[in-house]
Amino acid sequence: MLMEASSLPLTPFRRGKVRDVYVVDDERLLVVATDRVSAFDVVMAETIPHKGAVLTQITAWWLKRLESRVQHHMLSADIAEIVREVPQLQGHERELTGRSMVCRRATVFPIECVVRGYLSGSAWKEYRDKGTLAGEPLVKGLRESDRLDPPLFSPATKADEGHDENIPVERMRSIIGGQWAGELERLSREVYEAGRAIAAERGIIIADTKFEFGRVRSEKRAEKVILVDEVLTPDSSRFWPADVYEPGHGQPSFDKQPLRDYLEAEKQAGRWNGNYPPPRLPKEVIDATAQRYLDIYRRLTGRSLNTDASH
Repeated sequence: MLMEASSLPLTPFRRGKVRDVYVVDDERLLVVATDRVSAFDVVMAETIPHKGAVLTQITAWWLKRLESRVQHHMLSADIAEIVREVPQLQGHERELTGRSMVCRRATVFPIECVVRGYLSGSAWKEYRDKGTLAGEPLVKGLRESDRLDPPLFSPATKADEGHDENIPVERMRSIIGGQWAGELERLSREVYEAGRAIAAERGIIIADTKFEFGRVRSEKRAEKVILVDEVLTPDSSRFWPADVYEPGHGQPSFDKQPLRDYLEAEKQAGRWNGNYPPPRLPKEVIDATAQRYLDIYRRLTGRSLNTDASH
């Protein structure tokens, strides 16, 4: 079943661009990935079939493989276990299966931790026009889609409404403090490198990605950092096929590139100014985007999504 928005017998915590979050108790949250889709920081009017299930199950797949490197917020993504832990959800199994996750509650840093292994997207546009990224100069002579060695850590401000903003690392330090900023950069680089290696074994380049982190109290009452939100999904990352990678231009992509391409064309034609409200999406764009989500799930995990539980 398609889900534009959820309605559950729990106290709402927040509603993001894609996820609805509910309070379970003082220590836990229920995160529900809907089928809403955003691009250029604007939420579309249409939903994308299977999208919420793909995001949740890819995140769960990654977290199990990364937990030796970074602590994270996931407690369970299994619907039977979730309902046992949160009995108020009995009767909502069908709508929640595959798209819900019980997570540790954390104080989230107001920063998107972006790691760029290749020059693409907004980073390429700024570099092409100004030779900079977040106002900081980069080396000259780079081409679109060039590999960046080492990868660039490029933080951004978070925005529930409107556009995120790339910022220098120094501004990140001023917002959250130097100690936390250093830890977030270290973890972001480590998780990206681990994810990049795993994806490469499957013929996939992770061109760039963004992470979010939060703080929780440990057993010794000291605060520690954990990885939260989605991880290495088609919404948070650019996935390219390695076998046809060729720098100097844009690359074919396994993420929501059909949606981005359509919206870019609408902007170029003067039919959309890049802000809310977005243009209506044709069926072929919705179908192509849905297929990309299913395809990257299969390529990464080696199995097909159980769409009976998600549509």
